[in-house]
Amino acid sequence: MKIPEARYYKKLSPERLQCALCPNFCVLAEGETGRCGLRKNEQGTLFALSYGNTVTVAIDPIEKKPLYHFLPGSRILSIGPNGCTLQCDHCQNWNISQQRAAVRYLDPPQLVDLARENESRGVAFTYTEPLLWFEYLLEAAPLLRKHGLRSVLVTNGYLNEEPAREIVPLVDAFNIDLKSFHDKFYRDYCGGSVEPVKRFIELAAPVSHVEVTNLLIPGLNDSRKEVEELARFLAAISKDIPLHISRFFPHFRMRNREATSPETMTMAYETARRYLDYVYIGNIFIAGTEDTVCPGCGEVVIRRAGYAVETVGTGGICPGCGIRLKGVWN
Repeated sequence: MKIPEARYYKKLSPERLQCALCPNFCVLAEGETGRCGLRKNEQGTLFALSYGNTVTVAIDPIEKKPLYHFLPGSRILSIGPNGCTLQCDHCQNWNISQQRAAVRYLDPPQLVDLARENESRGVAFTYTEPLLWFEYLLEAAPLLRKHGLRSVLVTNGYLNEEPAREIVPLVDAFNIDLKSFHDKFYRDYCGGSVEPVKRFIELAAPVSHVEVTNLLIPGLNDSRKEVEELARFLAAISKDIPLHISRFFPHFRMRNREATSPETMTMAYETARRYLDYVYIGNIFIAGTEDTVCPGCGEVVIRRAGYAVETVGTGGICPGCGIRLKGVWN
C-alpha cells in the first residue's frame, strides 16, 4: 500500500510542520496528525495517510451527487475516504467523516479496472471530503481521463488557492457544497470559513463543469436575504451554474432542530430563480422543481422523478427553441 509524501506543507523547524493544503493550516509536531486525521508528521515529513484508502464502493445514479447537467441518467462508480477538513454539526456522514471506518485500498489502475467492470462513465470521489485525497487525485484523475473515463468531485471546496489551481483542470465535474453565504455560520457550525469555498467556486466554474448545493437549515441559513445573496454571488460568476437547494433533516449534533418546511423550500426556489437559470429542490418532492427547464422558452428538457430521468430531445438541445443548455450531455 502506497503512503506518499504529502504536497503543500512547510517546515517550521526540524520537528514541526505546517500543512498548507486547506485553510486550517494545521501545525504538527512529530507524530501528530491534522484536524482531518489523514495527514501526519513522521520524522519531519508530512505523509498522506489516506492515499487510495476508500471506506465505501458503490454504483450510484449521477443525479445522486447531485449532478443534473452532467451525463444525466448515467450511473457512476462512487468512492470516498475517511475524514474531512470541516466538522459540521449537521453532517450526514459523520460516522466516516469524523470517525474512522475500515478501508479498502484501490490504486489508480485498479480504479480504472473497477469502473470498466461496472460499465461506469467514470468515478465520483464523494461521501466525505475527497480533496483530502489530493495526491491520489493527482494520479487517478489523469489516468481515468486517459482511458476515456470522467472524474467527479463532490466536495466542500475548502482548499487553499494554490492546490485548487492544480487540481481543478484535472476534474471533469464538481458539486460544491456552499453551506452558507456567511462566515459566522461556517465558524459556529462547521469549524471553518466561507471565503475559501467561494474562491474555489470562482476558480472551478470557468474550467470544469460546476454545480452547487446549499442545504437550508431552519433559523440558521434559510432567510430570503441569504438565499438572494448566495444566488447573486453565483450569478455574478455565471447565471447558468445549477443550484441545488436541499432540505435539512435532523442529524448528528443537530438532532433536535426541525426539518426545513416545504414553504421555506418553495420560497428559496422562487428567490434563487430570479437570478439563476437552473435551480432545483432536493430531499423533498415539490412538483416541477426537479425538472430542467429551458431558460429561453420554458420548455421542459429533462423530466425527473427521484433518480428516474426522461430526456426530451437530444444532447441538451431544447426541443422548443433549439438552444443548447448548459451541461455535459454525452
